Amino acid sequence: MTGDRHNESARRACGRRRGARVRAGLRLGAMAVLAAGLSACAADQTGTVLTPAVIKVPEQAPRTTGRSRSDEADHAKLVASFGGEYRSPAAHRLLTEITERLVRASDRPEESYAVTLLDSPVVNAFALPSGRLYVTRGLLALASDSSEAAAVLAHEIAHVTLRHATARSEMALRSQLVSRVVADVLNDPVTGAQLESQSKFTLARFSREQELEADTNGVRVLAQAGFDPFGAGRFLEALNRTMALKSGTGSASEPDMLATHPATTERIALVTRAARRIGAPGLGTDERARYLAAIDGVAYGDNPGEGLVRGRRFLHPGLRIAFEVPDAFAIENTRNAVLGTTPEGSRRLLFDQVEASGDRSLEDVLRATWNDAIEAGTVENRIIAGRSAVTAISRGKDWTFRLAAIRMGESTYRMIMAAKGATDPEPAFRRWLESLRPIEPEEAASLKPAHLQIVIAGPGDSVEGLARRMSVPDRALDRFLVLNGLERGAALRPGQSYKIVVE
Repeated sequence: MTGDRHNESARRACGRRRGARVRAGLRLGAMAVLAAGLSACAADQTGTVLTPAVIKVPEQAPRTTGRSRSDEADHAKLVASFGGEYRSPAAHRLLTEITERLVRASDRPEESYAVTLLDSPVVNAFALPSGRLYVTRGLLALASDSSEAAAVLAHEIAHVTLRHATARSEMALRSQLVSRVVADVLNDPVTGAQLESQSKFTLARFSREQELEADTNGVRVLAQAGFDPFGAGRFLEALNRTMALKSGTGSASEPDMLATHPATTERIALVTRAARRIGAPGLGTDERARYLAAIDGVAYGDNPGEGLVRGRRFLHPGLRIAFEVPDAFAIENTRNAVLGTTPEGSRRLLFDQVEASGDRSLEDVLRATWNDAIEAGTVENRIIAGRSAVTAISRGKDWTFRLAAIRMGESTYRMIMAAKGATDPEPAFRRWLESLRPIEPEEAASLKPAHLQIVIAGPGDSVEGLARRMSVPDRALDRFLVLNGLERGAALRPGQSYKIVVE
């Protein structure tokens, strides 16, 4: 195998599930939940692109005033891919009222929209061209007032009213057609490939321009609806701080050339300028108290039924399994896999579940779900904590992989650790592998979901005091500050409401 292919393996091994099917009951996924922007758009971000998990909203979906059968099918798939619909009548009612105000102030007040809350901890919002708007409970938790939530919805409504999905689809089809004509009809595959590559950059640039246009349009509609237009900048700033907190580096990374969203800092500057052109800060309402009352009790973080991250531990009460990753690794439970990385990115790991019949050997399972070469002579049958396992090594030019397939009861799991360079990650990999264990029913029953609690600051309360009440795995003070839009050194206002996370 070539080094390039192994380099690709490093990315895929720590970013998705390599051809193995994941059981529906195990919510695992893509660590790229560290992405950027506002919309399918406003999701968790690294400052690069923001995607709605692994679902791609069909850009070619027809714009209709009603609800077509295909729209219903798209809706069902999207809801299922984000953990199902989240039930919070108060929050849903408020978002619907906000949407109605925004639509009346938009360029197409005759359009109809429907808001769906998604049971996902990631920060995300997006729209279908048919007028369906989606907001995750993770976004509800991050926003601090109605104007910030309205800014997200206004941005999504702008995508629909400006027909951005249709324009992207038409441009993509034209680019594909030109590339194919040059390659096939004119018999010039080299130029065809060059044109195809150029079209990707063109589409990425076009998409970024659409995002900026939606930002500008959204701020204008936000103000026309009577909301504080500076809410857009506040929300994007909170999003940026959230991703810096997740990355552990203190700053969110910048997007690459093919990113479909501009850097969040660029967007913050744009929406702030747009708001200033409308008026000075203090214009419009933010309805902070009403918003916080509506999200009081909303679930925060992972759903225990889909697995929980507790510091360096991962626990899945439904599957009755748990493991602990080595020091320095930060892990995240995403849609298709549990993924982890060290701060500098030199070591990564992946854990997922694969479908395998009981009569199939673990070595066959490992080879069938790993696309690259396994080093000859490294396959080893082992017993780990009384359970059958197979381990192996795969080496590339820039990465060294330790692989394992392990059977627990009727389930089979993969555990993959990658280290940059020729360094064998075996010692850390072995500790991780040996930490995999079953969860007893009593322990599973004790795992409770975290949720938001709205508290009113008293005269003697402090930021540090409320932060100590947070049931979060780490950096409670930083998380409290980000959740409440506060800077370090800020003082609480007696009588004002604040968000904390409790179990």
